[in-house]
Amino acid sequence: MDLYELLGLPRGATLVEIKRSYRRLARRYHPDINPGDNTAEARFKEITRAYETLSDPERRTRYDAAGVVSESTTITFGFEGFDFSSGGGISGATTFGDLFQEVFTQRPEPRQGTGPARGADLHATVSLKFDEAMHGAQRQLRLTRRETCHSCHGMGFLKVAESRCRSCQGAGAIKTRRGSMVFSKTCEVCRGSGIQTEIPCNTCGGTGTENRGETITVRIPPGVADGARIRVPEKGNGGLRGGKGGDLYIVVQVEPHEMFRREGDDFHIVVPIAVHEAALGAKIDVPAPDGQAKLRVPPGTQTGQRFRVRGRGAPSPRDGERGDLIAEVKIMLPKLLDERSKELLREFGRINGEDIRRER
Repeated sequence: MDLYELLGLPRGATLVEIKRSYRRLARRYHPDINPGDNTAEARFKEITRAYETLSDPERRTRYDAAGVVSESTTITFGFEGFDFSSGGGISGATTFGDLFQEVFTQRPEPRQGTGPARGADLHATVSLKFDEAMHGAQRQLRLTRRETCHSCHGMGFLKVAESRCRSCQGAGAIKTRRGSMVFSKTCEVCRGSGIQTEIPCNTCGGTGTENRGETITVRIPPGVADGARIRVPEKGNGGLRGGKGGDLYIVVQVEPHEMFRREGDDFHIVVPIAVHEAALGAKIDVPAPDGQAKLRVPPGTQTGQRFRVRGRGAPSPRDGERGDLIAEVKIMLPKLLDERSKELLREFGRINGEDIRRER
């Protein structure tokens, strides 16, 4: 069969067209893609024979003149160098998938990330005492972060005078041999041009960023709650290719208070009161985060009732407006009673006992 027809080409086909056609057909008929198909394997051998003849200038000249492949230049094709199974037992053998992953890359991919890229965010934790969280505080943090490289300005490479690519020696492609087959892969350094106009930055190793240490002072606003996050703009890792830096996020840990429990901007507290204060009503002092607060207990107050003292909670970190203090009363009996107190309680019970049971 005519070798040009095997590759689906006219006799005047260029070397580029011959290579392109061979790669297309090789992918279609390779035994690794058609396991157990003897017809595909025979076809693969034929197109390989045609390719090896027509891609060699001397062999092609002789073939075009005589119309046959010269017996003195017998072409052989073997599968040595390939491992067509998942466990071929050949040390260092290349699988078909790995091989053609490299071979059938016709054009170089566009340079990844050619535009500005924002830097990554960083995270830190600070601990505050209760009073510090109420009134605000400052903390100094020592950071090691990736800053935009001062040599390449985040580009990862430096411009140099135009010269022949050292990786492919100006060919634009790198050739590799697998068994009896030679494949060509686009040079990743010059991206197929054969000309080198840039080199990796030695300062950052081509990453576009470099490590730098820095101490920053962070202001923590009054009223910050446990678990709150504070954002410090552009104090994360530096950006690439002119991109903005990432942010620094600080998680605040606030030590709990022995009396107050926080919910939002409100503080909750349990306040003990005496029996007579609950029965007759009273004005009492209750602890507040910033001192003492006055609480009016109305007559007939029961255990578990809650009273709100406006504006004595935590200041909001957003607008400074303060929450409330919510006091839950708990009626407490004296531990020791003298005879006079006992007698008064007995008399109180005789007078009010039935009324109390009916209210329940």
